[in-house]
Amino acid sequence: MEQEGTELGKEAGAMEIPETHPLQQLFVELVGRHYAQEIGIRDPHVVSYVAHLLSEFCDAEQLLKIRNAAGKPLNDVGEMLIESDPIFGPAPSFDRERQVRKHIGDFTLFYAGMFPESINHYRLRRQRVESFVDWVKAGKESYYIVSKFEHFEYAKVAPLFAQLSQQFEQCVYGLNLVKNELEVMQHPIARRANELIM
Repeated sequence: MEQEGTELGKEAGAMEIPETHPLQQLFVELVGRHYAQEIGIRDPHVVSYVAHLLSEFCDAEQLLKIRNAAGKPLNDVGEMLIESDPIFGPAPSFDRERQVRKHIGDFTLFYAGMFPESINHYRLRRQRVESFVDWVKAGKESYYIVSKFEHFEYAKVAPLFAQLSQQFEQCVYGLNLVKNELEVMQHPIARRANELIM
């Protein structure tokens, strides 16, 4: 099981934070508890993937790892969708489509779950292609497309992405619960209580 969890963690991206790091352990504990107790997702692969995703996105550069042909980092979901199109868009291969679609799923899951208030803030600030994009639909659809890459090196992780697509809204809600608990942990009253206990 640990070997499979590691494989799925690598699928989440290049992990800089080892599984034994306290931050990674915190995310696994929080995601696991909220997903199991509040929304009924007890699949260790989903929990591990989402916890690894939180760890990966602690590095802001990971949020901007998808770049267009000119090398510009993309932070607009609409532009990412265009970048992922191997038929009418600039994606040179289906592997590139999978890479970008996976990032769209991760990006939308992360923002919709951890920073839902920022989605409309971005849209209102300036004109963006994503102003016309439903983030939840884009995330679900992107994970679904990634799940259809089910042969060769992607065979083991395809079912995980099918689950993430099917349970996208629940995963977003679970991350929102994680966010709320992290905010409570940072509140001065909670910090003072932790200091007294420890």
